[in-house]
Amino acid sequence: MVSDLVVQIIDILQAIYYFLYPILFVADIFFVITIVFVERKNPNRAVSWILVLLLLPFLGFFLYLVFGQNYRKEKMFSLKNETDQKLTDLMATQIKEIKTKEGKLTDRWSGAYQRMALLLLQNNRALITTNNHITPYTDGKAKFADLIKEIGSARDHVHMQYFILKDDGLGRDIMKALTERARAGVEVRLLVDGEGSGGLPKHFYDELTAAGGKHAVFFPSLFSYFNFRVNFRNHRKIAVIDGETAFIGGFNIGDDYLGLDKRWGYWRDAAVRIKGSGALVAQMRFYLDWNFASKEKLEVQERYFHQSPLPEGSTIQIVSGGPDTKWNPVKESYIKMINTAIESVYIQTPYFIPDQSITDALRIAAQSGVDVRLMIPAVPDHMFVYWASHSYVEELLDSGVRAYTYDNGFLHAKTIVIDGAVASVGSANWDIRSFRLNFETNALMYDERVAGELKQAYLNDLSVCTELTPAWYASRTRYFKARSSFSRLFSAVL
Repeated sequence: MVSDLVVQIIDILQAIYYFLYPILFVADIFFVITIVFVERKNPNRAVSWILVLLLLPFLGFFLYLVFGQNYRKEKMFSLKNETDQKLTDLMATQIKEIKTKEGKLTDRWSGAYQRMALLLLQNNRALITTNNHITPYTDGKAKFADLIKEIGSARDHVHMQYFILKDDGLGRDIMKALTERARAGVEVRLLVDGEGSGGLPKHFYDELTAAGGKHAVFFPSLFSYFNFRVNFRNHRKIAVIDGETAFIGGFNIGDDYLGLDKRWGYWRDAAVRIKGSGALVAQMRFYLDWNFASKEKLEVQERYFHQSPLPEGSTIQIVSGGPDTKWNPVKESYIKMINTAIESVYIQTPYFIPDQSITDALRIAAQSGVDVRLMIPAVPDHMFVYWASHSYVEELLDSGVRAYTYDNGFLHAKTIVIDGAVASVGSANWDIRSFRLNFETNALMYDERVAGELKQAYLNDLSVCTELTPAWYASRTRYFKARSSFSRLFSAVL
């Protein structure tokens, strides 16, 4: 009886296979034509997708549906409104000032940093502000304690957007703080990502909305617990309080980001608090995302973009990138930073899937005598990406790059520090997803004090790291090497 049932199941599966194969084959050929002639992806990514579709027609079809399509992104992300125009006007003004007053700026920055600022201003509207007071964080408890305190002192508005918001202790503490301010008459707006924050209880936002707060979901899922739109996620982590204070970094909202999840142990991350005009640029970023995702269309009002005069302080550019940008500003900021280095390049990232331009920049810097160091987690949260990362790391060791695994829990920080003088902290990983497919925001800081603190934190982390050497990789098992090589083959498509 059992054998008959098995035979029947096999017959059914064969019938499904023979029925679906020609349909999926034609669909895969259509996808291939689209990749080559319509989407015009970069060659490495295009070849990878073509191989997946032709060699794995069944699996490739579903992978491309989930990961590969661009969903007509140019149309989806063409948000042209008053806020865009104001940004453009400000950008043009600052470009003119830089080009006509280079002498003044040279007093503050070297010529290399000046050119980096101009690059990001022209290709990303990364406005330059010089009156900021910055607090860096490497520990979630300190960061969220200050965030909750700032929310509690809000007088006019709180604007927040996070990729992940969890229904746990920290998530409920944040929601409680937001709800209390909404009851006090403060305008509260909360934007979350449809995939990263999918699966929250149906009534999770009820108390906030009853108190007068508002929330929106970026690309909400059709289903509560699963979202097929894996690409084009809003990976940003931004909070703006009264237009005067902003938080930007890598921490999401959940207990694991406090180091309370036993799977990961201590959670090493990075973020900054910005008090000054940089907060207004973060506000502008929130405006654009909120107006795209919500039914409410915020107008530019002075109450959201007014600040008391502040003395000169740290210089910051807020660098944002995503599928709505023509260039790859986040990646270009990383490359430009590496190229300006004279003494050192210190990088931390949980995911390292670079393209050739990144690997070339790191190799050239290392072979030019720059101390280039790369730190990744010792334990994976995404196995496929973790295996592929090791393939790229091993390749860089031959050029003199030094690499480490962080052994004291999980490393989630997305930082780069150049010469202890310039640093970037934000949401963008060093991978193709952050460079091309997700919406990201980093704070690029031209400040020796802040960069020095982040450099020292990096050096302190080395005491709980294992250095990855050619000998270490040579001692790995054949299985380790095989899965790393296999994962790398498909790293361009996921």
